[in-house]
Amino acid sequence: MAKTWTWDEVGDKVDSTGVVKLTQTQKQAIADEWNIAESKKKDNLLEGLRHERNRLLKDTDWWGSSDNTMTDAQKKYRKDLRDLTTGLDTEEKILNVTWPTKP
Repeated sequence: MAKTWTWDEVGDKVDSTGVVKLTQTQKQAIADEWNIAESKKKDNLLEGLRHERNRLLKDTDWWGSSDNTMTDAQKKYRKDLRDLTTGLDTEEKILNVTWPTKP
């Protein structure tokens, strides 16, 4: 599950003049930005996975041409690719996905 940041996890700012104390409101604004970035991380991982899945499907589209008969193994491989993203609701699941083996 994605990390959820809170204001008390945000440190003070350091610049060329030294440490600048941030208010709770300023820290919460930073935590909110971090939370937005965390939420996009899962979406970006899933987008990359879908891109690769779609590439693999495209590479095997010719199996379904009218002058070719797909084997059961080929049909299963393509179905497994299409179903690959089902249930991937956490970063951990996305990162540990098991790709089907091409026949």
